[in-house]
Amino acid sequence: MTDKPSLQDRLVAAGFGAGWAVVPLLPERLTTRAFDAAADRLWRRRGRAVLRLEANLARVRGTSPDDPDVRALSREGMRSYFRYFHEVFRLPSIPRQEVVARTHVTGGERIFENLEKGRGVVLALPHTGNWDQAGAWLTGCGHPFTTVAERLKPESLFRRYTAFREGLGMEVLPLTGGDGHNFGTLAQRLRAGRAVALPAERDLTAKGVEVRFFGAATRMPAGPGLLAVHTGAALLPALPYFRGRDWGLDIAEEIEVPAEGTRQEKTAAVMQRLAVAFEKGISEHPQDWHMLQRLWLDDLEPRP
Repeated sequence: MTDKPSLQDRLVAAGFGAGWAVVPLLPERLTTRAFDAAADRLWRRRGRAVLRLEANLARVRGTSPDDPDVRALSREGMRSYFRYFHEVFRLPSIPRQEVVARTHVTGGERIFENLEKGRGVVLALPHTGNWDQAGAWLTGCGHPFTTVAERLKPESLFRRYTAFREGLGMEVLPLTGGDGHNFGTLAQRLRAGRAVALPAERDLTAKGVEVRFFGAATRMPAGPGLLAVHTGAALLPALPYFRGRDWGLDIAEEIEVPAEGTRQEKTAAVMQRLAVAFEKGISEHPQDWHMLQRLWLDDLEPRP
């Protein structure tokens, strides 16, 4: 028996449903202005989400959350965050060839050369830019892939989001509430020479690998590193960002698995190297990092 959705959950689900139904029918210029205005209103209120974004951006910049530059950056960040949702509502109606043509990719050959050789690829992404659009680019290039999605509330919203991503050509496995065999399924896809894409800078299980990230300790999900160690797939950091009206995507160099050490040691080493790659990408496009939650351990754990 499932819990009855709260009123807030039902309103959120209804809002997303209306977004997918209505936004594609309206002029893009009009809806862009509306989403920017909504982002600005939320930014001016300085609620908990905005304050958390500013604290996170201050870590990236190595400064104080009170820094005026961080405050200005957080406004860009909220507009970027709302642009993501605006595009989520529009993506199903954008021709796939247009998505591919408007995506400016660096290092894409690192994906294609491995897949052409029959070697699986693990694409590890931070929450930057529009990761769903990056997925639409990859499927538009003829490479469907498998991903794992957080189970949103209420269930109706999770089903809508899953249908949206499946409509873009992705195979979506639920993080929780599925058959419990996600790792085995992902490993099978990789051994078959396919691609897997996983969000990787925020651990949702409290069982992740501890890494140093922008000078402080945090936990990252072990999945991307463990899959690379376990299957021999290529682990590639993928860093989406917004580029004017178009999209950018940087595919960084493969993170090599160390030859020596236990599986746990190899996974920890790989995840630390992934954290360094994410630092570079986020530092280059901090306004497009949509991290409105607590991330570092000293923010999560009570201090004396």
